[in-house]
Amino acid sequence: MTVLWEGSGWEALGARVGRARLPVWDCTAGLVVGDDAALLVDAGSSLAEGARLRGVAERLLEPLGEDRCVTHLALTHPHFDHVFGAAAFAGAEVFGAVGIEGVLAYGRGELVADAVRNGLDPAEAAEAADALVRPRHQVSGEWTLDLGGVQVLLANVGPGHTAHDLVVFVPGNPEVVFCGDLVEESGEPQAGPDAIPSRWPAALDRLLELGGEGAVYVPGHGAVVDTGFVRAQRDELAARFGVS
Repeated sequence: MTVLWEGSGWEALGARVGRARLPVWDCTAGLVVGDDAALLVDAGSSLAEGARLRGVAERLLEPLGEDRCVTHLALTHPHFDHVFGAAAFAGAEVFGAVGIEGVLAYGRGELVADAVRNGLDPAEAAEAADALVRPRHQVSGEWTLDLGGVQVLLANVGPGHTAHDLVVFVPGNPEVVFCGDLVEESGEPQAGPDAIPSRWPAALDRLLELGGEGAVYVPGHGAVVDTGFVRAQRDELAARFGVS
């Protein structure tokens, strides 16, 4: 397995897994590389950002064969900064937590409004919403993807940050968990109108059970963290929202 993380601007989390911190909103994108397939975790905040991600991924995969590309895409939750680039990955099998399809199909107006409130150009936001890709595969419990040489687990651990939170577990040394915005490091976790605060601590309990003590946890925004950080954030959220 030869993936050239060095010099790519991506952070290597293992031989087969890396991630980038995207500009403006400090949103995470992840890449998991198998012998036969490659999984991208989240797609960026616009079609242009998605296209840039696709170009970088293809350059990273080039040593494995000139025809290698992103074959699978996991969307951790239905917020614009994680899903608006999805249409750039034509041909990829798209996964999300069960129910996300309805948000992306019928909640486009609110997604555009949220993107514009947060500074995305209105024309870019409308373009991305018009091209939104709805996941073909909706995960209600757990789903294992065999990428060749690595089996990745997609787990619906929510609701919490939204009603449709998906995490991605990558086995290895260390094990890596892409948390989406269930965990944030660069700021306080955001609880918008679509959050389910009463269920968020329990979602983090399930996330911690999945990853275990030695795992690396990749927040939706910010630096990679450990079990202690996730557990402390879980307790802070429980106190903040008055749940056990």
